[in-house]
Amino acid sequence: MRFDGLTDFLSRGTAALAKGPVALIFAEDSVELDSTIRHHRMAGFAQVVVFAPDGFEISADLAPLIWRVAYDPTRDNVVFDHVNRVIEAAPEGTWLYYCYNAEYLFHPFCETRSVGEMLAFHTEERRDAMLCYVVDLYAGDLDQAGQAVSIDDAWLDKSGYYALARPDPANHNHPKERQLDFYGGLRWRYEEHVPMGRRKIDRIGLFRAKPGLRLLPD
Repeated sequence: MRFDGLTDFLSRGTAALAKGPVALIFAEDSVELDSTIRHHRMAGFAQVVVFAPDGFEISADLAPLIWRVAYDPTRDNVVFDHVNRVIEAAPEGTWLYYCYNAEYLFHPFCETRSVGEMLAFHTEERRDAMLCYVVDLYAGDLDQAGQAVSIDDAWLDKSGYYALARPDPANHNHPKERQLDFYGGLRWRYEEHVPMGRRKIDRIGLFRAKPGLRLLPD
């Protein structure tokens, strides 16, 4: 189904949130959008909601399998606003996941276990969220992959990934116990061009909806 925007989706499409896990894919551009959708469908998400401008093409065989919602990716903090409104509309306890196009979720035993099976285990363990990391992959030959993306010939940095203790403003900025901020990849390579608050590569990508829960821009 297609919706004119988030308000329309939350008015007519809340059936997509009735049973999780639900994947929310935000298309910032059209790069590998189809493969991103296919990957998360195969991963075992019960529903896949794709936020994409009307001008982005999605394969005809995928269109009936997703909930497509129009949005403007150029708006500041639009992803966080949309995720928070979905949290408010979803039944309490529903597992939600968010990512961008050309991002592919890999989890322990993903070769043989679905994401639903993994989250069932975490629910039994009374866990409500999962920490994820965004690891950048690069095409091995930029002459062959003009957009620097190749899912068939992907390379990654063997160094440059690191973690720093997270300071606690309420305790004279002393390090918080067992809390770290992780860095690396493109944000490390080009950090002089990336705002400080957007250099981290750790993300709470999987979480259970509940009243009052908010996804913050950091």
